[in-house]
Amino acid sequence: MMAGAATNYAFTTGGQTVLPTERASVLFDGIFSSPRLQHPEGVAVGPDGWVWAGSENGQILRIAPDGSSIEEVASTGGFLLGLAFDGDRALYACDSRHKAVFRLDLGDRSLTRFTEPGIQVPNYAVVDRARTRLYVSDTRAPTDPGPSIWSYDLESGAGGIWHAGSFDHANGMALAPEGDALFLCETFARRITRIAIAADGTAGVATTWSDDLPGLPDGLAFDDTGALFVGCYEPSRVLRIPPGGGASAIYIEDATAHCLAHPTNIAFDGSALFTANLGRWHVTKIDTDTFGTPLWRLTRGTAD
Repeated sequence: MMAGAATNYAFTTGGQTVLPTERASVLFDGIFSSPRLQHPEGVAVGPDGWVWAGSENGQILRIAPDGSSIEEVASTGGFLLGLAFDGDRALYACDSRHKAVFRLDLGDRSLTRFTEPGIQVPNYAVVDRARTRLYVSDTRAPTDPGPSIWSYDLESGAGGIWHAGSFDHANGMALAPEGDALFLCETFARRITRIAIAADGTAGVATTWSDDLPGLPDGLAFDDTGALFVGCYEPSRVLRIPPGGGASAIYIEDATAHCLAHPTNIAFDGSALFTANLGRWHVTKIDTDTFGTPLWRLTRGTAD
C-alpha cells in the first residue's frame, strides 16, 4: 500500500463478521525487539516453517513459528513490500526505494538485485514455477494507472511488461490454485481482478472477480477450498470471497486497528492466517475455520 491517494472512502464498520476479533492475536511484537520489526508490509511462510517479514528499512526478517524470537537474515537498505518464496531455493523481495526486486539465496543467504531498472514501484511478487516466471505488480503513483504487471524469467532475470493494464493501484496478487490465472488487488478501485494466463504464458483476458469491496484491498491468499481471502489496509479487516468469485464477506475485523492494524499482505500456514500490519510493529496470527497450504509448497508446481 502506498500513501498519497486523495480520494475519500466511507466504509461500513462493525458489521456482522464470520470470526470474532478474539480469534486474532499478536504472533510477535517487534516494537522493542532486536532487530526491530518496523511497519511490515510483506509476510510469507518459509520452507523452514518460520514466518518471514520485511521492514521499512529493508530488513528481511524471520520469526519463529511460536513467536519466541526474531532474526535478521539480510537487508536491502531500502523499503520492503511483498515477499515470495521460490520453493526452498530463494526468496524474492520487492523494494520500493530501489525500484527493484531482490533475490535472497536460501542456501548461502546471499542477496542480489534481480531486476533491471524499468519497473517503478515493485509491490508484490508471485512465483510461477510451472512457467519459470516471476510476476511483479507495479503500483506506480496513486493517480497514474498504467502498465502494472511485469514478468521475469526465474533463471536469467530477463523480463518486461506482462500486462499493460491499466489497473488502479496494482497491489497484492495470487496465482490461481489451478495455475491458469493471476489475481490482482486494484486498491483504489476496491476490486479484485482475474487475469487469465494463456497457454503460451502471455496475459489473457482480465475480468472482475469481485468488486465494490468494503475496504481497500491490499493482499491476497487462497485457502484449499478455492475461497480468496483479502487483507484490507483500510478499514483493518480481512474479507473472504467464495470460490467462483462474487460478493465478499467481512471475515474478521478490528475496529480499534490494534491487533489488526492496517493489514497488508497475508499468508496461510494450515489453519493459521498471518497478516503483516503496516500500521504497527507486529505480525498477527488468525485462528481460522479453514486450511491453506503455504505458498512455498505450491511454487514447485504441485503441493508436497
